[in-house]
Amino acid sequence: MSQTDTTQPAGDQGGNQAGDQHAREQARDRAEALIRAYYAAFGQVGGNGDSREAMLALLTETVAHDVNQGARETGKQAFRDFLHHMDRSYRETITGLVVMVDATGARAAAEFVVEGEYLATDAGLPAARGQHYRLPAGAFFTLEDGLIARVSTYYNLQEWLRQIG
Repeated sequence: MSQTDTTQPAGDQGGNQAGDQHAREQARDRAEALIRAYYAAFGQVGGNGDSREAMLALLTETVAHDVNQGARETGKQAFRDFLHHMDRSYRETITGLVVMVDATGARAAAEFVVEGEYLATDAGLPAARGQHYRLPAGAFFTLEDGLIARVSTYYNLQEWLRQIG
């Protein structure tokens, strides 16, 4: 039984740095593409169930969704239910999307503007009368195995209430 020496010769330490750098760049590129695909699917909605399924296909089965001003929901079905609820009460588009990814490609953030219309009264909120709004927002993501494992979305609820008031 022989053993193979896997140590690097002196003077060749870090000889694989270029390969490591390339792998990190690829991971970041894949992460950015994933987040952009998520928002592209969001933007294709308009009553199209296929786009919602395309969005859901980018999530892990156990995705954690931190709803702005709400509790954490877990799982694809909970996310699907959330999307259905949002589609009933709001029509929204995303503009000015900027995606940022950490060095490992495992975490990402997005900054954007939500332009929307309040269509149907949402429980605990003022009556909907077709009011329009425009809000800066952000989201944070954890990525695992090429899918989104966590989405945490934030916007200024008080500003939204002022705009629809």
